[in-house]
Amino acid sequence: MLEKGAKAPNFELNATPDQRVSLADFKGKNVILAFYPADWSPVCSDQMALYNETMKFFSKYNAQVIGISVDSVWCHLAFSQNRNLHFPLLADFEPKGEVSKAFGVYDELVGESKRALFVIDKEGNIAWSYLSPTAINPGADGILDALEQLEKD
Repeated sequence: MLEKGAKAPNFELNATPDQRVSLADFKGKNVILAFYPADWSPVCSDQMALYNETMKFFSKYNAQVIGISVDSVWCHLAFSQNRNLHFPLLADFEPKGEVSKAFGVYDELVGESKRALFVIDKEGNIAWSYLSPTAINPGADGILDALEQLEKD
């Protein structure tokens, strides 16, 4: 797993069938990358709902949330609409798990992203990272602490 101080690898993934999003699109903003195993799972649903509700706090730190899993763009669209999410979910679908692998958070045994969080600063460097047990929602406290620290630095 990539650690604090590492340069975040740039990537470009589909957010919708005809819209691709890259990490470089957010240069000048702090970025919260939330890798998660699968849309529709109970823990993932709760985690994404929490980040949706916490967006107003993240925005105070000029931070954008991005969810990433190996689910398809169509699965993401249905999940996002059903949960009324207001941040992009990106499909690390084909080649499967390529971005998760670049960040060191792909689980080869099950073929999914691990539950991992990264806060990336405005220059594209990893300011904080956390690997959570798959069955546990990591919450938002660590993210908020990392964003507060970025403001102090």
